[in-house]
Amino acid sequence: MFDVSRGTKSVDPSIELVLAPMEGLTDFFMRDILTSLSPYDWCVSEFLRVTDHLYPASVFHKHCPEINTQGKTSAGTPVHLQLLGSDPSAMADNAAKAVELGAPAIDINFGCPARTVNKSGGGAALLNNAELIHQIVASVRRSVPKHIAVSAKIRLGLESSEELLVNAEAIHEASASWLTIHARTKSQGYRPPVDWRSIGQVVQRFPDWKIIANGDISSAASLRQCQLESGCSSFMIGRAAVSQPDLVASLKSAIDTRMSWPEVGLAQLQLIQSMGDKERGIVGRYKQWLSMTTSVYPEAHERFQRLKRANHIAEILADPI
Repeated sequence: MFDVSRGTKSVDPSIELVLAPMEGLTDFFMRDILTSLSPYDWCVSEFLRVTDHLYPASVFHKHCPEINTQGKTSAGTPVHLQLLGSDPSAMADNAAKAVELGAPAIDINFGCPARTVNKSGGGAALLNNAELIHQIVASVRRSVPKHIAVSAKIRLGLESSEELLVNAEAIHEASASWLTIHARTKSQGYRPPVDWRSIGQVVQRFPDWKIIANGDISSAASLRQCQLESGCSSFMIGRAAVSQPDLVASLKSAIDTRMSWPEVGLAQLQLIQSMGDKERGIVGRYKQWLSMTTSVYPEAHERFQRLKRANHIAEILADPI
């Protein structure tokens, strides 16, 4: 429970806070930094897109290097491997391979709204096919040992929340360990508003099943409101986790705190140091993160204005934090 009026909060120890998978953003390097700055209960990898064949081990190692370190980041945060696809057999085979290699849990993406993904029948495009969703989850569940968690992530529906309960039931009957619900429709993309109350319908329908609420949780106040409207005790945090890298550390502390801009700036430089030698990609990723922190830190806006046309790492390093 959060007491925003006093600026302090006491966190129910049963509340779970999870770092969301964000394609093109929370890759291995970003996961490593963010989980070192905030104590997430676990995080989820970007999705590995599955078509009709079994990937070799090298693909899993490249996609989710944490499988080489007991499925954890350097801070010890578990990393659940996310798969996206519409072929139940291929999804099952790749899930089994990932677990064999060291993935501690499997998550299935039925929520991605990207056109490039949806046009091939993946992600949120499946929200109008509860039977296929059930088959995919059930196939993956059967393919891995019982102690390995298998979860799924969905949106409210395509254009409305009309499909929500039927999809949730399909996933529940397939014996998924839990369900994450992004409180927007496919057609919304990432536009407001979020509808946490619709998540609450699933919580009421399946009171003994873990439901994780996702969407626009960016502060103690919004987390409290989401908890009140959804009835959830587990929450997934996305873009706000990148804009304010210590958000979860703040939410879990007794008093609201925030990293100083110099501390955030140095963490962003750590990204440059960790990514290797592909300069163009590194500069782009750095500016992406810097741009996202402008919503929280005025100093980030000033720095972004100075560096938005930078093409070389040397230009970034020469600019004082």
